[in-house]
Amino acid sequence: MPHGDESLRSLIARARHLPERSLHGIDHSIAWDALEHGSSLDCGVAALAGCAALVLTTDQLTSGLAMIELDGVARRLVLCPPDLPADHLPLIVQAADIDVIVSDTTAATGVIPERIRWVRCGAHIAAAPLGRDRGRRTEWVLLTSGTTGLPKLVVHTLASLIGAIKPGGNAPAAPRVWSTFYDLRRYGGLQIFLRAALGGASLVLSSAREGTADFLARAGDHAVTHISGTPSHWRRALMSSSAGRIAPQYVRLSGEIADQAILDDLAGFYPSARVGHAFASTEAGVAFEVDDGLAGFPASLIGRQGAEVEMKIADGSLRIRSARTARGYLGGGGDSLRDADGFIDTGDMVERRDDRYYFIGRRGGIINVGGLKFYPEEVEAVINRHPAVRMSLVKARKNPFTGQVVVADVVIRPNLTGDPAAVPSPALQGEIIAVCRRDLPQHKVPAAIRFVPSLEIAAPGKLVRRGE
Repeated sequence: MPHGDESLRSLIARARHLPERSLHGIDHSIAWDALEHGSSLDCGVAALAGCAALVLTTDQLTSGLAMIELDGVARRLVLCPPDLPADHLPLIVQAADIDVIVSDTTAATGVIPERIRWVRCGAHIAAAPLGRDRGRRTEWVLLTSGTTGLPKLVVHTLASLIGAIKPGGNAPAAPRVWSTFYDLRRYGGLQIFLRAALGGASLVLSSAREGTADFLARAGDHAVTHISGTPSHWRRALMSSSAGRIAPQYVRLSGEIADQAILDDLAGFYPSARVGHAFASTEAGVAFEVDDGLAGFPASLIGRQGAEVEMKIADGSLRIRSARTARGYLGGGGDSLRDADGFIDTGDMVERRDDRYYFIGRRGGIINVGGLKFYPEEVEAVINRHPAVRMSLVKARKNPFTGQVVVADVVIRPNLTGDPAAVPSPALQGEIIAVCRRDLPQHKVPAAIRFVPSLEIAAPGKLVRRGE
């Protein structure tokens, strides 16, 4: 385990944050070094030794404080995303054998068994005994997203979560302020939280209580230098009147396919920023980062035996083996997660073109037109290249002759006044279809284009995909 069995609190202390480096929520800010001198919990941390704790807060900042206090103390730490359906909560409590709920609200009577202890967590640090019981290797349990039914519970350790981060050492010479559109109770947001915490940087957290424009304005007020989100997050951000309120040095994308159009758009809008994209998943961990401004990733990353992260392609999907991967699903063991060689199948399909691999879609997202199968993301990448298009969603519609046909919902770019840069018209529809006919086989060309004002984005920041 990197840095032995140190807890998150001790690693933060070794990061040597400057006094002005803080964790900024929508309502409160807390200096990282204040965590060395007090507690955000209404009980002594030692009283929670060996517990299985569910972090169930309305606010991201209180979630972050609870994580820091409980790592190394609790035997299990379950992060509950804010969009978890209410009827799933008792099932998660039972599956994870929870005995303590850490929350910034009152107990949910009638929903949670009475045996469960509720511990209050506030957005402040009060003087309190910290306790020294930090010898446990806490299980970090994250919930999967983007599936129907009860989410899977994925088990990590702090070591696997920080495998792509170099903790400790001196704070950066130049002030660094991270921010993210992600919620830190999901893998993507947790990575940025840990990166800031262990890297001597401030962090500006987003909030479900504010829209994109308000969040960007607040991030700009805190002089954010590094910021991450999904491509859908960024497409929505570039349509916002507050897109120019931030002047980042680094823009990072992950969670969805980063096509060339969004990479170029971000490089053009933020000319002083380095634009990169990363591949990671809750189960597989962080696999790689690409900072050359190009979609896809170098083919040289595949097949490097003995590398810190080993990757291979099997049946068209990317598979990963490293110390950053999850231990397994809670109750299911690691064998249910890995193939015979210890690789995790990500389900993300790739295609090699010359010396580069490109993501083309998720295994379960295939469209079938007359027996010819493909992924909607392939078509979206082409549509998004049209200069009038900001984002698109391609889906299948039932057809009595071919089984399915392709249709696309398209959001066009606003201009500086907020009005559309191009008027949705048959002419524009024809232009988009012409681009598709030029660059795609006929069965992938949309039969219809529908212009829409926006596309639905789920809580994890990904486009909502539903069949018709």
